Amino acid sequence: MSKIDDRAIVGKKANIGEGVEVGPFTIIEDDVTIGAGCRIAPHAFICSGTTLGENVEVHMGAVIGNVPQDLGFDRNKKTYTRIGNGTVIREYATIHRSTVEGGATTVGEGSYLMAMSHVGHDCAIGNHVILANGALLAGHVSVGDYTFVSGNVVVHQFCRIGTVAMIGGFTGINKDVPPYMLVRGPSVVRGVNLVGLRRLKFSREIIGGIREAYKLIFMSNLNTAQAIEGIRKLKPAKELDHLVEFIQDSKRGICKYKYSDDEYFE
Repeated sequence: MSKIDDRAIVGKKANIGEGVEVGPFTIIEDDVTIGAGCRIAPHAFICSGTTLGENVEVHMGAVIGNVPQDLGFDRNKKTYTRIGNGTVIREYATIHRSTVEGGATTVGEGSYLMAMSHVGHDCAIGNHVILANGALLAGHVSVGDYTFVSGNVVVHQFCRIGTVAMIGGFTGINKDVPPYMLVRGPSVVRGVNLVGLRRLKFSREIIGGIREAYKLIFMSNLNTAQAIEGIRKLKPAKELDHLVEFIQDSKRGICKYKYSDDEYFE
């Protein structure tokens, strides 16, 4: 049985699952689905078109599914926000719904969005992603599984962050971050995310292959096409295939090891 505080405002057309807890002064609009076991703290705002999976935690003051910060957005469009099972959304975090008719802003399962973080419209956040305090993702950003985005990071719209990447604090991202990489500074790759790979129990052999690929891409005088050819000559691994595919699919270009002074201000 759900426990909904009498001081909360819950739309008559909201679908509330079993064992949900809703604190005082929370607002849940119509056309919202709250999965079983969710806990919604006081003063949270869950907007129309939002679906929370099971056992999601939403803390004080968080706003989920509000209209996007897009001057051309048509409020008559039916757009959505979907949050996966077991995700935690901390104080005053904000997640905006999609701008695309029938589309959704998505956050995967088991992710952790810390206080004051922001997920813009049409973002696609993977599973087990951590956004630290004040991390800001503009619209249409994608973030791969098991990625860690540190505090006060800002990510330009349409950028992609690959799986098991780590972004250092106060970093600005305006290029794609390849999988398994550590980025610190203005879109600068500093190395391989060894901590993340080891925590996820990647084998020494796979980590060694990723490090060799890193050297070819970022530490050699090879261009991108030549580096990819070099990676293909390494011992085959699905992780290296994923890395190559990510780079080849990049439309904005990938982060570099070093930029000239002029490039910092592009």
